[in-house]
Amino acid sequence: MRRIGLYGGTFDPFHCAHLRLACALRDELKLDEVRLVPAGLPYHRDHGPHASASQRLDMVRLAIAGEPGLIADDREIRRGKNAYTVETLEELRSELAPQDELWCLIGGDSLARLASWHRWQDIFTLANLAVALRPGFDPAHLAPAIRAQWQARQVSDFSKRTPSGTIRALTLAPVDVSATDIRARLAAGADVSGLVPAAILDYIRAQQLYRNT
Repeated sequence: MRRIGLYGGTFDPFHCAHLRLACALRDELKLDEVRLVPAGLPYHRDHGPHASASQRLDMVRLAIAGEPGLIADDREIRRGKNAYTVETLEELRSELAPQDELWCLIGGDSLARLASWHRWQDIFTLANLAVALRPGFDPAHLAPAIRAQWQARQVSDFSKRTPSGTIRALTLAPVDVSATDIRARLAAGADVSGLVPAAILDYIRAQQLYRNT
């Protein structure tokens, strides 16, 4: 039985908190590999990404170089249409054996909005959910449909493994940094060396990304 994780995002740019979460997903769930999937055309964004798809993929590859089990996956970029998580999970599930575990990493903010996702209920037939929660998370504030899933699907016995259908909270809370903030700092000429891996910062400068025009 293989254990595979999927971590999707715009990654505009990919930063240290993204890397930390990918490693936490791999290590806490003892996964064989984690697929990092830059979104091609994020349907939930009011505007497109600032960096091109190929640039965002390059940044993911630079950040995970040398990290065992982390793989850059360009399937949503190659798809060339709206990036729906359920379709990405369907595609990846079709490549796995029925008994293989598949985990999808989301943040607590995404969990709160899960009912607005395309075919969100089908996600549980395809994968388990790993949720990175921020301090102060309160399931009472979730929408009733999501709260019901949260209560029914959480696992307490981690020795039991299942291909899909469960929810597990990651114990490592996300670092309080956002790509939006990093882009603003870069546009203002501020130092982001502690927020972005050095290889990516060199790439951003070489590509002249996120500059204030």
